[in-house]
Amino acid sequence: MTNPSLDSERTFAQAAVAGAGMAAGEAGDGNLVYETGLEVEVRSQWTFARRRFFRHRLAVLSLFVLIVVLGAGLLAKWVAPYPYDGIDLENAGVGPTFDSWHLFGTDLLGRDYFSRVIYGIQTSEKVAFLVAFLAVAIGTVVGAAAGYYGRWVDNALMRFTDLVLTLPGLAVLLTAAAFLGHGSQYRVAIILSLLFWTALARIVRGQFLSLREKEYVDAAKAAGAGDLRIMFRHMLPNCLGPIIVFATLTVGIAILTEAALSYLGFGILPPTPALGLLIAQGQDVSTDLWWLVLFPGLTIVLIVLCINFVGDGLRDALDPTQRIRA
Repeated sequence: MTNPSLDSERTFAQAAVAGAGMAAGEAGDGNLVYETGLEVEVRSQWTFARRRFFRHRLAVLSLFVLIVVLGAGLLAKWVAPYPYDGIDLENAGVGPTFDSWHLFGTDLLGRDYFSRVIYGIQTSEKVAFLVAFLAVAIGTVVGAAAGYYGRWVDNALMRFTDLVLTLPGLAVLLTAAAFLGHGSQYRVAIILSLLFWTALARIVRGQFLSLREKEYVDAAKAAGAGDLRIMFRHMLPNCLGPIIVFATLTVGIAILTEAALSYLGFGILPPTPALGLLIAQGQDVSTDLWWLVLFPGLTIVLIVLCINFVGDGLRDALDPTQRIRA
């Protein structure tokens, strides 16, 4: 005579064993199915940063406009309808019109101003990106060395940085341009970069002062890693957020400063087109030919505004503590 309760317990036990065996077999085949329906997706820090950036609608729109404007400057040879120095005396002093595609009008020599503005964008962006690259390189190296080594190295580098910060920027730029020479876009970029690295050096120094106390730095030292490897392989990637934001904003500041120098006659010189130089050339006849000053000025304002909005979006995206203002 059998016990019903005992039989039922044996049946449940056998079913449990069989189910465990099937689960183990499925796991061994790599086909394990999660009964809860939840799957874990591994996301990197840059994935989260990218999603936060694309939630910043103004920054995304500014990035699109920036790509179009700077792309037109980069491809000026194919985008511009006329050569930047092409003279057409029959159409001299013509206002903005769709006839013959003089969208920004022409100057007193009949040169198409839309083409000259596009070539001016090309010159300005070359200067700005070169300034950003050199300033980031100098500031990163100085700040990293000061923050990592500390003591007398930190004191010497930071006192030199403070000295550069106290100098009147525009006066130094004008003096340097007068003595070192100007007119070349690359020479102007080097002069600008010698003053723009100081802010990043202080930022990177503060980051390195904090990071050098971390456990992974001690572990790298114990493993025999050299100072340069620890600084640029282990510590520098944790400072990329502020560096990227600084580089973005430096592009806008460099465009404004280069335009100011060119306007004052200490920057880019003819025949190389530059936005500040176009404004300077058109100011004498700006009462009658207003478009010679308006369109280059609006182009500078548009580029700098878009760069600032993109930098604001990058700051919010790379700093998780910031709230997205979309």
